[in-house]
Amino acid sequence: MSRIGKKPVSLPSGVTVDISASEVKVQGSKGSLQFPLFPEVTAEVVENEVIVKATGVGSTKKASALHGLVRAHVANMVEGVTNGYKKELEIQGVGWNCKMTGSDLELSVGFCHTVTVTPPEGISVKLESPTQIIITGIDKHAVGQYAANVRSVRPPEPYKGKGIRYKDEQVRRKSGKSLA
Repeated sequence: MSRIGKKPVSLPSGVTVDISASEVKVQGSKGSLQFPLFPEVTAEVVENEVIVKATGVGSTKKASALHGLVRAHVANMVEGVTNGYKKELEIQGVGWNCKMTGSDLELSVGFCHTVTVTPPEGISVKLESPTQIIITGIDKHAVGQYAANVRSVRPPEPYKGKGIRYKDEQVRRKSGKSLA
């Protein structure tokens, strides 16, 4: 059995969970999310806690893995509809910046053209400064994936450290060619 799956997910006040045979729906003050249930796993609400159980259908290794996966997704959904998720990116490079055009993020990061990255539904982008990007939303996966997509436009390079990086990311620097 999964160690993570054994832990119940506590529900804060204002969060409701609807469990059907095929999916789990979580609703809170910030919105609602849903996740499909696998045949190897069941879930139930008992006294303000969501308990995820493995049904024993299928292989035990797969059931154990899905047991922990579903529990982790339910916990992330509960956290998302109560507090939300946030990723912060920063742009480093002389003359490199970004701006908002409507809801799209327009990056000027050393190419001969600007790169436009459109956020998916449910994700909001805010600029603290022309080099500081804050991405927020209720879905942990969507926030992380959009942040990774923005970072992949120009990831930090190891020689000068220029590029788009997460706020607290440490970039390993290499020394260039040295003259002996």
